[in-house]
Amino acid sequence: MNIYNSSLLGRRRVLVTGGAGFLGSHLVERLLARGDEVLCVDNLISGDKSNLDHFAGHPRFEFLRHDICSPLYVEVDQIFNLASPASPIHYQFDPVQTTKVSVVGSINMLGLAKRVRARIFQASTSEVYGNPVIHPQPEIYWGNVNPIGPRACYDEGKRCAETLFFDYRRQHGLDIKVARIFNTYGPRMRPDDGRVVSNFIMQALNGDPITIYGDGTQSRSFCYVDDLIEGILLFMDTDDDFPGPLNLGNPYEISMLELARCVLDITRSSSIIEHKPLPEDDPRQRNPDITLARATIGWEPATQLHAGLTKTIAYFDELLRRRTQLKGPP
Repeated sequence: MNIYNSSLLGRRRVLVTGGAGFLGSHLVERLLARGDEVLCVDNLISGDKSNLDHFAGHPRFEFLRHDICSPLYVEVDQIFNLASPASPIHYQFDPVQTTKVSVVGSINMLGLAKRVRARIFQASTSEVYGNPVIHPQPEIYWGNVNPIGPRACYDEGKRCAETLFFDYRRQHGLDIKVARIFNTYGPRMRPDDGRVVSNFIMQALNGDPITIYGDGTQSRSFCYVDDLIEGILLFMDTDDDFPGPLNLGNPYEISMLELARCVLDITRSSSIIEHKPLPEDDPRQRNPDITLARATIGWEPATQLHAGLTKTIAYFDELLRRRTQLKGPP
C-alpha cells in the first residue's frame, strides 16, 4: 500500500516530471481533467512554461522548477517520468546531461517511488530499437544501437533507464510501467525542436524549402498526441502485473516524401522540396508493432494522419500570427 495514499481522500496526487514539455503538458491537462492533484516538475531546459499558462491558478495544479538529477522529496501516489529532451537538436546539445537525466534522474525517481510505494511510469522511446533490422518493431526485439554515436546519449540513456526500472522491480518489488513511445506530434510541439513534423510545417508556413534528409524514402509512423496520452493513461491505470515494455505509437507508416507532400497539400504552400545528406545513424525505418497494446490495454490510435496534421498546422499557424502581431509593423 502507498504510504501516502491521497486517493483515500478521493483524489490522487500525481507527479509529472518534464511536465512543461510537449507530451508532459498534455498529460497534465488530462490528469487535471479527471480530478487528480498534479505536481509538475521541470527544469525548463527543453520544456516551455507557456505550455502551462492555462493551468495558472488551478487549485489542483502546482509547478516546481527542479532538475531530477537532484533528489526530490515529495509525497505522491503516482509518478510519470517524462523528463528528457526528445529531439536530436536538444539532446545532442548537451549529450552528457542527456545521459544523466535518463540514468541519474531515473535513479532519483525510482528512489522516490520506492520510498512512498508509488506506481511509476517511464516514458521510454522507440530509439531503444536504434536502426532496426526487424520491421515493424515488436517489444521482444533488442535493437540495433550504435553505443558511441552522436545519438547514443539518448538511445543508450533510455536503454539504461529501462534496465534500472526492471531491476528496481526485481530487487525491490516496485510497481513499474515502461512504455516505448514512437514519433508523436500535435499542438505544443516546439517550432524549433528539429523534428520532422514541426520542421516541415514551419518551413511550409514560412514558404521556405522543405528539407528532406537523404532521398526521402526513409519511413516513420506518427501518432497524434491525444491518442498517445490515452494509451499512457490506460497502461498506467491497468491494475495487472504487466510492467511492459509496451509499444505506443501509430502503425501507419509513411515516407518522408509522402509526409512533405501531405503538409504542402494541407498548408497550400508553394515551398519546394530540398534534399540534404542523411545524418549519422538516422534510422531507415521506424514502425511499432502494437499487437501487445491491443491485447493488454485495448488501445490503438484513432486519429488519422491528415486530421492530426490539420490540427497541428492550425496550432503553428496561430503561433506565427501571434508572433507577427507582437513584432508589429516593419
